[in-house]
Amino acid sequence: MGLFGKKKNLVGLDVGSSSVKAVELKPGKGDSFQLTTVGLEYLPPEAIVDGQIMDSTSVIDAIQRLFAEYKIKTTDVATSISGSSVIVKKIQLPAMSEQELAESIHWEAEQYIPFDIQEVNLDYQVLDAAASGGNMDILLVAAKKDKINDYTSVITQAGRNPVVMDIDAFALQNAYETNYGVEPGRVVAMVNIGASQANINVVRGENSIFTRDITTIGGNQYTDAIQKDLNLSYEQAENAKHGQGEHAEQIAGILRSTTDSVLLELQKTFDFFKATTSEDRIDRVVLSGGSARIQGLSEAMGERFDTRVEIFNPFQNMSYNPKDFDAEFLEEVGPACAIAVGLAMRKAGE
Repeated sequence: MGLFGKKKNLVGLDVGSSSVKAVELKPGKGDSFQLTTVGLEYLPPEAIVDGQIMDSTSVIDAIQRLFAEYKIKTTDVATSISGSSVIVKKIQLPAMSEQELAESIHWEAEQYIPFDIQEVNLDYQVLDAAASGGNMDILLVAAKKDKINDYTSVITQAGRNPVVMDIDAFALQNAYETNYGVEPGRVVAMVNIGASQANINVVRGENSIFTRDITTIGGNQYTDAIQKDLNLSYEQAENAKHGQGEHAEQIAGILRSTTDSVLLELQKTFDFFKATTSEDRIDRVVLSGGSARIQGLSEAMGERFDTRVEIFNPFQNMSYNPKDFDAEFLEEVGPACAIAVGLAMRKAGE
């Protein structure tokens, strides 16, 4: 689903709160892909805060370094956004033709979007043209134009051409379906925990039945707690979070405590999901994002939700030249690159 948009390969560019990730894929036979480029460039701590670009120069520089370091020649990119400036809603409308829907969707959307309709870019997808009682199910997506402009502006200033704007949760689903396939009837929760927020996309088969962005949890929570409790610098706390440095026993306790609060927020979201949909279960959780490998998180999540939790490997079903990529590197960066992989699968104009 694109909020704006010719068909050629694009660079998947995920501009996150703590880093910028770029992925290039080469289509293979059928629905297969070959990985040709994957790169990551870190951002200063305050460059992007709560999804808002605060230091555009740092973000522009990081994008330029990323493309230069990994010798990425493609200029057209697909990127994505999420957070409070994005609304995703499933709605029902009376059955109508494609033309009638295109003509009426803005008027219909006004009832569901808590923003001025003139301030958003709107997109939609028909999920079921014959849902029930002469109605049709529509997935409605609205994103504030100023948020889109902020992200497309830094990409343009970095010398790249943003031709597809996606939503983080849907990019995640693209990557998941290519690597894990579609299991009809199975309810899978994709949980992407980045530095400053979590993206949730619950799918049944190939249909997204619930999405939510939680802006109160993320890897920064762990870093902040370590900084505060052990009086460390940001860099020291980041290293400690990833198992480097001293104070191992104290850090393990801080991580456990922070994980408890993270899981409490996820529990609220899953409870809301069950209360507002016809589903009463989650069969599997697939965990991605730069915070996916935080010590004990996936294990604690499995215990809390009494379900199978696995770390997302967005390169699982892809071929690559072993001369170009180290398997351990791909395993390490894979969860953080899940959204970028999903974006790299997009084609302009889709």
